[in-house]
Amino acid sequence: MLKSGVAMDTITFNTMIFTCGSHGHLSEAESLLDKMEERQISPDTRTYNIFLSLYADAGNINAALECYWKIRNVGLVPDIVSHRTILHILCERNMVREVEAVIEEMKRSSQKIDVHSVPGIVKMYINEGLHDRANNLLDKFQIDVGFSSKVRAAIIDAYAERGLWAEAEAVFYGKRDLLGPEKGVLEYNVMVKAYGKAKLYDKAFSLFKGMRNHGTWPDEVTYNSLIQMFSGGDLMDQARDLLDEMQGAGFKPQCLTFSAVIACYARLGQLSDAVDVCQEMVKAGVEPNEVVYGSLINGFAEVGNVEEALKYFRMMEESGIPANQIVLTSLIKVYSKLGCFDGAKHLYKKMKDLEGGPDIIASNSMISLYADLGMISEAELVFKNLRENGQADGVSFATMMYLYKSMGMLDEAIDIAEEMKQSGLLRDCVSYNKVMACYATNGQLRECAELLHGMIGQKLLPDRGTFKILFTVLKKGGFPSEGITQLESAYLEGKPYARQAVITSIFSVVGMHALAIESCETFTKAEVALDSFAYNVAIYAYASSGEIDKALKTFMKMQDEGLELDLVTSINLVHCYGKAGMIEGVKRIYSQLKYGEIKPNDSLVKAVVDAYKNANRHDLAELVNQDIRFGFDSQQYSDSEN
Repeated sequence: MLKSGVAMDTITFNTMIFTCGSHGHLSEAESLLDKMEERQISPDTRTYNIFLSLYADAGNINAALECYWKIRNVGLVPDIVSHRTILHILCERNMVREVEAVIEEMKRSSQKIDVHSVPGIVKMYINEGLHDRANNLLDKFQIDVGFSSKVRAAIIDAYAERGLWAEAEAVFYGKRDLLGPEKGVLEYNVMVKAYGKAKLYDKAFSLFKGMRNHGTWPDEVTYNSLIQMFSGGDLMDQARDLLDEMQGAGFKPQCLTFSAVIACYARLGQLSDAVDVCQEMVKAGVEPNEVVYGSLINGFAEVGNVEEALKYFRMMEESGIPANQIVLTSLIKVYSKLGCFDGAKHLYKKMKDLEGGPDIIASNSMISLYADLGMISEAELVFKNLRENGQADGVSFATMMYLYKSMGMLDEAIDIAEEMKQSGLLRDCVSYNKVMACYATNGQLRECAELLHGMIGQKLLPDRGTFKILFTVLKKGGFPSEGITQLESAYLEGKPYARQAVITSIFSVVGMHALAIESCETFTKAEVALDSFAYNVAIYAYASSGEIDKALKTFMKMQDEGLELDLVTSINLVHCYGKAGMIEGVKRIYSQLKYGEIKPNDSLVKAVVDAYKNANRHDLAELVNQDIRFGFDSQQYSDSEN
């Protein structure tokens, strides 16, 4: 054109600018704008609209804004495309202030926002938490022009993405122009999505059932969404029925839909149903993907069916789908459970060749397998690699601790326990229990009590495993065996405050008296009737902490409640009297024991001896020992005098 002298106009340049810019040659497009000015060809609004889009695609937002404001500066007027483009650019980046500046400028020019820009503005407000501004905008537009079904669907979807189902519902059921369109299938689909994200499955299903009554028929998207939603919520009856209905209506389910159903069946352990759906999938002409194979392999691995797991692994490889971390991890787990060292080691080595290497589950499974086989150095090597890569989790530490403890390497087990504690990996009952058990085995009873305190501080309720360890701590800590038996019985029967009484006893026996008293007073100050075990623990706790008056007042309250003194009460009272140097009290209980008023018991005799020693009356302690040596054998008492 240049050589032939053919005159070029704005349309020519616009076309060339668009062609160069859309092919990535933005600098050439900008040079064409300069040539327009050289030839005194004025750019029009479309010229600037093209640059708006080009700058946005290049991510140069400042240039796009300058381009938009320049339209008026050169004496032109932004058109609907200008406004729609700049609002789209700014809304996508949640630039609220800039968007509102453009809207304000449009108002001054008596120009209205294009209805197709509304979903983007609403989404921006929602993303920024400005829900009131979004609602005000929607109210204004519904009054002014109303919305098409497509625009409504886009607005509902903006709320659905954020899980705001009630707001989405308000738009879905909102007022419509009487002459406007009925709800389209797209609106129903995004409303189903909103309910699904909120796990409101009943609402989603009810909406689906009511579609036809309002003249709208479900499409493939409707069925796929509902089936995937119900599968994710483990509602297999509904998911299966809809899968059958979908195919009966002539629709072909997506691979994702089939895989969601199969994964759910596998997760629930209904493996025969999962296999049936997989076969149905193949008949429908949909090729299984890695998710399908992974679900089946993992499902069979979980139940220890190695043959079926390997069968689907081979089928996966034959179909050309490379094994991923999830699949290999599943197989390693099953090999680990069965103790198949060679198979697990081969797969673990294979995982090392994958990008990212073995995942934490596979590595932990290998540590567990090595631990079961007593292969210390191999387990240490895997654990070391995990630590160096910052991947070691609570399971890794707990498994290594179990390995060392089972091999009698208590020092190493304690080191792991300490590191686990310092690393902040104690986050649940299981992890706390494993560390506590390690400390208990090593006789570090105070550390166990400190862990118990930390566990309670994290609002974690001790479980059955915790209490099993706590009773071991009481036995090792010298708590009277009869008291432990009484507490265990109360705990197993689920008596009120039994758990709290055990915790109080733990703090007392290790010398954490302030915590023991604090724990004790949760039930001693409760306005409920207490059993003997609770009073016995309170007497022990108060006496151990040196609060003798409170211990004796608790004993008197116990009598006032009409509760009879049992053997544990006598032992704890002797403990209390000894602490306080109340020799006469100790003598009285020993006399009752010696002359058959209290049933013979080794623990009570030991308590008497200890009480005399605590009161610095070694002479009386020796007299008791002489009584035992000269025929007063605690194992041979009778109800009559010797």
